[in-house]
Amino acid sequence: MKKNKHYSYSYIPLNTEGEKTKEQSSWRFWQKRRLLVALLAFFGFFNCYALRVNLSVAVVAMTEPVETELENGTIIYVPEFDWSSQTKGLVLSSFFYGYLVTQLPGGWLAAKIGGNRVFAIGIGATSLLTLFTPPLAHTSTALLIAVRIVEGLFEGVTYPCIHAVWSRWAPASERARLATFAFSGSYAGTVVSMPLCSLLAHYTGWPGIFYVFGILGLVWTTIWWLVVKESPEKDPHITAAELKYIQESRGTQTVEGAQLRHPWCAMLTSPPVWAIVVAHFSENWGFYTLLTFLPTFMKDVFKFETSSAGWVSALPYLAMALVLQVAGHLSDWLLRRGTFSRTNIRKIFNCGAFLSQTIFMVAAAYSSNVVACVVFLTIAVGLGGFAWSGFSVNHLDIAPPHASVLMGLSNTVATLPGIISPPLAGAIVTDRTAEQWRIVFFISSAIYLVGAIIYGWLCSAERQPWVAECEGASFSTDGASVTTARGIDNKAMDHTEM
Repeated sequence: MKKNKHYSYSYIPLNTEGEKTKEQSSWRFWQKRRLLVALLAFFGFFNCYALRVNLSVAVVAMTEPVETELENGTIIYVPEFDWSSQTKGLVLSSFFYGYLVTQLPGGWLAAKIGGNRVFAIGIGATSLLTLFTPPLAHTSTALLIAVRIVEGLFEGVTYPCIHAVWSRWAPASERARLATFAFSGSYAGTVVSMPLCSLLAHYTGWPGIFYVFGILGLVWTTIWWLVVKESPEKDPHITAAELKYIQESRGTQTVEGAQLRHPWCAMLTSPPVWAIVVAHFSENWGFYTLLTFLPTFMKDVFKFETSSAGWVSALPYLAMALVLQVAGHLSDWLLRRGTFSRTNIRKIFNCGAFLSQTIFMVAAAYSSNVVACVVFLTIAVGLGGFAWSGFSVNHLDIAPPHASVLMGLSNTVATLPGIISPPLAGAIVTDRTAEQWRIVFFISSAIYLVGAIIYGWLCSAERQPWVAECEGASFSTDGASVTTARGIDNKAMDHTEM
């Protein structure tokens, strides 16, 4: 055991001769607790986005004209909620006002007490508040906006918290696949919830949307709370082989009672940090614009019914959920092969995705054919999965002990599109014409292009020198050097398949 003033290192030798022990050979897929954590995190983000996007579909049903009979027997068609485009944009963006506030506090809290509990509280509280959305909406628009802001406050901790979980649970050579697999739950949640919300609105009325997803979120919260532990060392069901593998890959072991000091000045002036921030902002601009307005766009331009718009709007997020799986595995495979440096892998995946998204968003803007437009938008959103294998795991590359706080920082800035783009789109699309929607798509394309240039210029995946300023931290060393030096590339211990 090697000790210094701040850190306690615990290296556990692995079998470097290529021979599997009896314990290693019995290490099966279903025994890998880190994969169970990833699976439950996947469903956690599934619920996050189901709770977030439900209003995007519900608002179409809430504002479409319905048959109403007056006292004199006259039949008229009026919407239940007669909102202007600006009011609708404010209602849809209100969630992000709260979501913006708790990014950094969520990252800080996760670094202090562990991400697993904060993650559960964030989703559980959002689920509970979702159950109160219909009665509050019927009471007043102001109360609906208020409850969405509070939901955003609770859900704002989720992304920073999961990086705190992965800083303890993810071997260095599996960061991209585990993180992107968990994040893909966001898009799977979007894929399932959009058409399901349409069906619920049609058969049960729009309030049923909020009741169903609120209950599902509470069920998930209970399971996560009971199963997932703060670290592999605290999981009573983890195998000795997996625990050794994770500890060896991380390179260090948690020091009880340790205090982590974040070097704020160094972090806020670090070019690689701002590369991540800009990339996160750029990806989220296009994503949030379509997430919020795609059902409305399909109805305005191509005259889709509410139920059909929900199904078609889900296709881009199905593509992204699938691409994320491929991108995460491909990124880690290239890293293990040594084909490119870690930095170049992050740049290729992120910048290549952004440039492609720029092209396909412009193509969608000029498409008058519904099939072509849906295909272009599906490709544009789907390719974002490669971008997420770039910037979203970059926090863990450059500063593992500070990853949750860095995710909080980047997601704070990346939440601004959720606040800005819905009102901006509402102000642009006053007449609901294809020409006005084209401007909305052009703005997204331009932001993707700027993001590609800045990330390609400033990105690094090397551990930053200011990481050493942290005190008494549990942190991961550079996965490339540790895994290679200590035998993790040995096939006897390469249990990285999902």
